[in-house]
Amino acid sequence: MISKLTPLAAGIALSIAAGHVAAELQTRTVNYTVNGTDFTGYLAWDDNYEGKRPGVLVVHEWWGHNEFARDQAEKLAEAGYTAFALDMYGSGKVTDHPKEAQQFMEEATGDIDALQARFSAAMEQLKKHETVDDDHIAAQGYCFGGAVVLNMARLGMDLDGVVSYHGSLGSPIEPETGDITARIQVYTGGADQMVSAAQVGTFTTNMQEAGADFSVTSFPGVQHSFMNPGADAIAEEYGMPVGYDAEAAKRAWDGTMRFYQQIFDR
Repeated sequence: MISKLTPLAAGIALSIAAGHVAAELQTRTVNYTVNGTDFTGYLAWDDNYEGKRPGVLVVHEWWGHNEFARDQAEKLAEAGYTAFALDMYGSGKVTDHPKEAQQFMEEATGDIDALQARFSAAMEQLKKHETVDDDHIAAQGYCFGGAVVLNMARLGMDLDGVVSYHGSLGSPIEPETGDITARIQVYTGGADQMVSAAQVGTFTTNMQEAGADFSVTSFPGVQHSFMNPGADAIAEEYGMPVGYDAEAAKRAWDGTMRFYQQIFDR
């Protein structure tokens, strides 16, 4: 008996016979070391896109390098970028408890030079991937990660742009005019109890004084962690003032995609 293949199955069979592998989303776990400490990152790219493309660093929330950060890297890969969800704490330092997350965050932010070294090492991991145009790099971060990418911009790192989602806007770094070369986008919640209106105002003043190219979008009534679908469970379990907002998350993501198209001229 001879069975007939569907058109899709026939195409797959022909590709296999010809020695071709179907283009698809690719991911890879990357282990690297910074100043004697081990870190674990996550690369994502899509073979449907040919040639070199811009790279985007993804900096996790204060929970550490978790599934949410990796999911964001995969979304960027599907949009045509090569993304690297980096690790700012060290391999295995990930939690779902606020007290431990606070401890991890304070340890990481206690030394800005060490923080920059970790970010720089991750950027080099991204740049050396064969799909990446290493002249075109951006970074986006969430919560703790949002503060990190803004601080890297303040330090004048060679980035085309940075995007902060519900990240802290305060910083001990005081850039002078011309120090910030990266373009900046900030998305924040109007009801975010961790990022006050006063903090937004101070950030705006500081960026204007530094001559930065930046924008701030505030979503009325939206709480902290609005990008993360897991925020509602955290709010319920620990009584934290956080919450997912699907509309704000979509608007922020769509705005980010337009931003990358502009800065990378795609």
